[in-house]
Amino acid sequence: MRLKKWACQIAFACTLLGTAGASAQISLFTVVDLSVKNSTSVRMAAADVRHAAGALSETKDAYVPSVNLGSSVGPPPYGFPLGNPDIYDLNAQSLVLSFSQPDYIRSARSALKAAELNLKDAQDQVAADAATDYIELDHDLQSIRALDEEKSSAEKLVSIEQDRVQAGVDPRMEELRAELISAQVDLKRLHLQNDAEQMRQKIAHLTGLPGEGLETQTATIPPEPTFGSDTGKEDETAQNNAGVAAAFDNAQAKRYQSFGDRRQNLRPNIGFGFKYQRFAKFDNYATYYHNFQQNNLSAGVEITLPIFDRSLKAKAVQSAAEAEHAQAQAEQSRDLLSEQLLGLRKSLMEIAAQQKIARLQSELAGEQLRTVKTQLQSGSGSPNAAPVTPKEAQQAQIEERQRYEDMLDANFQLAKVEIALMRATGQLANWLLTK
Repeated sequence: MRLKKWACQIAFACTLLGTAGASAQISLFTVVDLSVKNSTSVRMAAADVRHAAGALSETKDAYVPSVNLGSSVGPPPYGFPLGNPDIYDLNAQSLVLSFSQPDYIRSARSALKAAELNLKDAQDQVAADAATDYIELDHDLQSIRALDEEKSSAEKLVSIEQDRVQAGVDPRMEELRAELISAQVDLKRLHLQNDAEQMRQKIAHLTGLPGEGLETQTATIPPEPTFGSDTGKEDETAQNNAGVAAAFDNAQAKRYQSFGDRRQNLRPNIGFGFKYQRFAKFDNYATYYHNFQQNNLSAGVEITLPIFDRSLKAKAVQSAAEAEHAQAQAEQSRDLLSEQLLGLRKSLMEIAAQQKIARLQSELAGEQLRTVKTQLQSGSGSPNAAPVTPKEAQQAQIEERQRYEDMLDANFQLAKVEIALMRATGQLANWLLTK
């Protein structure tokens, strides 16, 4: 299975590189899917599930007879015979009754459920990290394209100001202001390029694919999710979180373990035993045992009643303390998540309002740019109005790109909070499948 998984990833990587040459486009769902499959934390959580399943099977199998086949063949003893002259023996034994074993089975079953929830929680965390990195890379690439357009307008503005300064129309300060805008664009573009490379490296580590030239597909990012009005229900929502639910199931497992250890004292344990032995005739046992025979069979039950055992009592105290600790830890994780949920909901409201302002400012700048372009081409339409100059047109172009970049920043900040909230409430998987 592992070889097949790696072969699929290598083939997929070769397909990406072969189709795009220096760059390769990849969808959000593919990045998340490969990240979950390639994640070390997910693999460790999956191993924990298998371990818990084995532990549950072990507790149940205590009622299933264990069968052993052995032999103690040897030469005839010197003097009086010692031991049994068996050619081979067959032993079987199992648990018949234990007041503690049902609690141990319940404990193992709860531990398995906790391990499965921890696996889901690990998958959700990896999916959230991969989605956030992907959306950040998409934001960087879109911003870089917008900055390239702004850079072109800034260079034109610098050229215009140089001509105007030489003609004595504008002071030197205006030329410096235009050069400053161009330099600021260069700095911001450098920052975004560095951030994009870091995101490519993160995605490469998450997916196992080469990160060089990796490009996003904006259309594969689902639309903004909708959140219900659950204000005041944070405790209930936190209780349904996979990580919190796993903590409570782990506490339940510890509690059942404590119950089982407490019932070890002053309660009988009944076991079943069966033994068949085939004795050898070439030994001298028949000389000493007149009723010697080759085939021997015994079966019965063993009853044990612990009357006084301080170690069992100490173990019960220990497991009870562990159960209490696990319960308090689960309640603590629930309360912390409840507080985080409230904070995320409040942050979402504020950032959504900021994103709306940024979007309106971008739309307004776009309308102003269209107006300036229209006036530049056909005149202001008013005989008393001053005509639009090329300098004003470039300034409007730069302003529109800046407001658009602000909107991209606001969109990304909003997406980060939305992903964190969906991760906390368990809605991330459904959102990723949204077309």
